Amino acid sequence: MNAIRLARTVTKCYSMRSYSMAPCEILELLEAGYQRLAESDSQSLLKKHLTKSIFDKLKTKVTPSYCSTLLDCIQSGLCNHDSAVGIYAPDPEAYKTFADIFDPIISDIHKGFGKANKHPASCYGYGADFPNLDPEQKYVVSTRVRCARSIQDFPFNPCLSEEDYRNLECMISKVLLTFCHEHSGKYLPLKGMDKEVQKKLIDNHYLFKEGDRFLQAANASRFWPTGRGIFMNRDRTFMVWVNEEDHIRVISMERGGDLGRAYERMIIGLESLAFSLKFSCDKRLGNLTFCPSNLGNTIRASVHIRLPHIGKDKAKLEELAGKHNLQVRGTSGEHSEAKDGVYDISNKRRMGLTEYQTIGEMHKGISALIEAECRESSKK
Repeated sequence: MNAIRLARTVTKCYSMRSYSMAPCEILELLEAGYQRLAESDSQSLLKKHLTKSIFDKLKTKVTPSYCSTLLDCIQSGLCNHDSAVGIYAPDPEAYKTFADIFDPIISDIHKGFGKANKHPASCYGYGADFPNLDPEQKYVVSTRVRCARSIQDFPFNPCLSEEDYRNLECMISKVLLTFCHEHSGKYLPLKGMDKEVQKKLIDNHYLFKEGDRFLQAANASRFWPTGRGIFMNRDRTFMVWVNEEDHIRVISMERGGDLGRAYERMIIGLESLAFSLKFSCDKRLGNLTFCPSNLGNTIRASVHIRLPHIGKDKAKLEELAGKHNLQVRGTSGEHSEAKDGVYDISNKRRMGLTEYQTIGEMHKGISALIEAECRESSKK
């Protein structure tokens, strides 16, 4: 069954979500999809960890409040055998109901964060503790810090109704429009947005876009563009995405290498939202998100940085970055090339450490890369 037909079938079942176990139609789809995955050459974490015994144990289960099934969790991975992970949480309860498959995948993604581990309470600290990485702007082109949040008492994308999307957008945008000083700005709903304005925002890497096949297969693009939008401050250094992959994505950007300033701006925006909105959290996993890769403190800090000398040996660059728990990508992200020696470097760890510790680790790692680049350039 292709992704479109599968999504339509699952969507049809949403209208009767009052069952205590997965209905026969869902079980048939699960059995067929699991068989194809088992016979495939997929390298996904889903295939690695979804043994037949775990599959049989989970296939009839549903989450208590939202009646989400195992199919809601794994349908993207069943449709896309080239997925790296292959699983999403359709609602906050899925992480416990389907813990037998989520826990080992979380441990793989977050490098050893197992059942015995507990994510620490939030601790933001101060952005001022992190001096500018590159005051002369010789190396760092730009800096970006983002985090994700989900609103309590709402499921995630696959289980949201059209009314849910509207209600979430209304709740979130109402709070955003109270922001003042550096954070004040405008909310632009995606529905009714001028196509040229939309294209320009996407081309400038401010706005998300529809069409991700992994999210579509996970039923995360329903009722598009209802309930989606972007909030931007006047300087376009602070943004909030509404109902893209998660309910909220808070983004702070800065030209050059002032990681501390970008982080501080994000903290203020996030805490302003938290004053009026309650977020979904778990005592062990931290902040709950649609994709298990974003659990914990949800922080992704990244820099675009010029590394023309140490970047010539990609293996050594990867090795050095790995020592500091950093991920190396091309200029335009994963699977892209580094244009003019500019790489996208981001933190790997976001579970088991606080927000402050994540930014501290990132700051130390980028400093090490700059020092290594300086040493190599002085040899030439």
